[in-house]
Amino acid sequence: MNLFEQARKERMESEAPLAARMRPRVLDDFVGQEAIVGPGRLLRRAIQADQLSSLIFYGPPGTGKTTLAQVIANTTAAHFIALNAVLAGVKDIRAAIDEAQERMALHGQRTILFVDEVHRFNKAQQDALLPWVENGTVIFVGATTENPYFEVNKALVSRSRIFQLKPLNEEHLRQIARHALADPERGYGKRNATIDEDALEHLVGVANGDARALLNALELAAETTEPTGTPPTIRITMGIAEESIQRRAVLYDKEGDYHFDTISAYIKSLRGSDPDAALYWLAKMIYAGEDPRFVFRRMLIFAGEDVGMADPQAIQVVTACAAAFDRVGLPEGNFHLAHATIYLATADKSNSVMAFFDALDAIRKEPESDVPNHLRDANRDKEGFGHGEGYLYPHAYREHWIAQQYLPDAMQGKVFYQPSAQGDEARVQRQVTRRREAQLAAMVDQTGAPPEILTFSPQDTARDRWLQRTISNAGVELAALRDRLLATGPLHRHSVLLDVNAASGLLTWEAVRRLPEGGVYCLTPDPADAQALLQQAAALSAVERPRILQGDVEDLPGLLHGEPGLRFDGIVGRNALLRSPDKGAALAQLRALLADGGWLALAERIPRHTQRIYALLDLASLGDDLAERYRAAEEAIYGDGNDDLVNWDEDTLRAAVASLAADRGDVELLDGAMELQVTPLLLARWFGPALGERPSYAQRLVEKLAKEEADAVESLVRRQLLQQRVQWHSRTALVTLHHS
Repeated sequence: MNLFEQARKERMESEAPLAARMRPRVLDDFVGQEAIVGPGRLLRRAIQADQLSSLIFYGPPGTGKTTLAQVIANTTAAHFIALNAVLAGVKDIRAAIDEAQERMALHGQRTILFVDEVHRFNKAQQDALLPWVENGTVIFVGATTENPYFEVNKALVSRSRIFQLKPLNEEHLRQIARHALADPERGYGKRNATIDEDALEHLVGVANGDARALLNALELAAETTEPTGTPPTIRITMGIAEESIQRRAVLYDKEGDYHFDTISAYIKSLRGSDPDAALYWLAKMIYAGEDPRFVFRRMLIFAGEDVGMADPQAIQVVTACAAAFDRVGLPEGNFHLAHATIYLATADKSNSVMAFFDALDAIRKEPESDVPNHLRDANRDKEGFGHGEGYLYPHAYREHWIAQQYLPDAMQGKVFYQPSAQGDEARVQRQVTRRREAQLAAMVDQTGAPPEILTFSPQDTARDRWLQRTISNAGVELAALRDRLLATGPLHRHSVLLDVNAASGLLTWEAVRRLPEGGVYCLTPDPADAQALLQQAAALSAVERPRILQGDVEDLPGLLHGEPGLRFDGIVGRNALLRSPDKGAALAQLRALLADGGWLALAERIPRHTQRIYALLDLASLGDDLAERYRAAEEAIYGDGNDDLVNWDEDTLRAAVASLAADRGDVELLDGAMELQVTPLLLARWFGPALGERPSYAQRLVEKLAKEEADAVESLVRRQLLQQRVQWHSRTALVTLHHS
């Protein structure tokens, strides 16, 4: 390289976009993707040892595919050739192969051939690569945003190891942005560029895991902001950040994986009767530019396939919404998209129309069957062949129905349609069953033969909560528990009810629906929950809204002092006594608020009986001694007599109920189990530092075990339970009182 070429290269590098200038050059500078290039990972070891085989990097834009290829080029001793499939052709591939052969022959140097956007190569171009990858002339490294199993030659895929790169998380993006501002050579370190914290959060949030989008926005903000002060400083404020990147990038394409995965998630959310999830996936599709007519087409299919006879109006609703959309267009047409989505998500479900495909299958497999004589057309040859003879006209009979044979003789007794017990189809089910019995009797006549408590939630658990909700039966169990609590005693339209420890309002809103002329009060100790309930209640008229109280059970007299004489016909709650150190006093406090004839029903989860983690494990690798001491250490957590959370059980509650001698009360135990996914976030809650005043699980273990022994337990838990689904057992006490 001569001086002119060197100068030109340096000038191009200095004038390149920030995202290109800031590309990491070595593995230690690479941010994110710890799952594939973290310490001890296979790819990291292969790069460091210069022992690469053919690779394909697959992932969304801005996640580091090309950057990782550049790191490989800078780290390994192999010669590196880069092609972009958008611009290159077979001629370029042949030139690269010739160069690789020459270097191997003259210098014994291997060649890495990197093909960016490899899915853009057609079949012939990919085939041109195959023999040279197979015989080792080049080490192939490809990068693609499309699923390689669909978009890359199967033979090429079979000879390559595929690594999937994920969108970067927010901490990764913050690290990249701060590094770009501080780097004096490739970034803005020499220009004293700073960014306000809220501005950085905006850029990180809108970039949505795409480092390139983040750096492009940061560059635009820095280059368009005049320095101020002494020394001159570029300060990127929230206003500048909002101008630099305004629209959140959504991973979506109309022909690739994101398109099919998103519509699949949408349909499955409709099928699962989750309107919130269905609206989320609908919004993602529309935001990303999906054709609304495609969505309506899928809704029409869904209305027939999954709602079917349980709600025959579903097809009419979707058809009407689609017609309305065609008339008004976007953006107002979004109302009709949402209307149809909510209707389908909340409709009763039945896939009984799949019976048609069973009938098709029977046609393919069963022998050809003649149409029974009495069902044949009588208009042409009744006189000659007696076609139609014996047909019973249903309208001539009571209820416009009469039992007679309609299936061919060989198919008599065959059942295709299995009506569900959902919605409108429940009525159809009863009718069809009764008539089938009659048909069977008719056939016989004709043929003569029968035919977790000690952990704390981290700041952002939305993803974890979503994961747990989708794999467990918690929603069904909560709904059943809600109905059981509210059915404990009489409730009339005018009753007054108190929901203790209302939290999300599971009991509150159902009570509001059931007591339109009464009153609902709810108590929550959490200010955030109280605020959320207030916001939800704002949709109701002032007289319909529940009265929201913030505080503990012991605070109720003071919270209700403005309403002297108020007594409740019913008091319900979940874990209402959990925060009270004296369960008997708290129960007496609630009893005092009951009207004559009033009742109380509380569902109290008993922490002492929660699932033991050691019971989920095979402890053999710990050895008998440590295994036994580990069990004892965990049991000690739940046997701590000084801990108000666990120093009580069902006997405590029974004694409290018995002390209220004038009342009729009971404590019933409900043992349950839910399927729980052991996620990295859950393990961090168990074994990380405490997020509140209470010690974490790991901190309690080290009170009984040595640090290295507790570490061995943690290693075992991570090895055996990470990303596993386990049965998490619990015990709930149902406390009931009837005030005489």
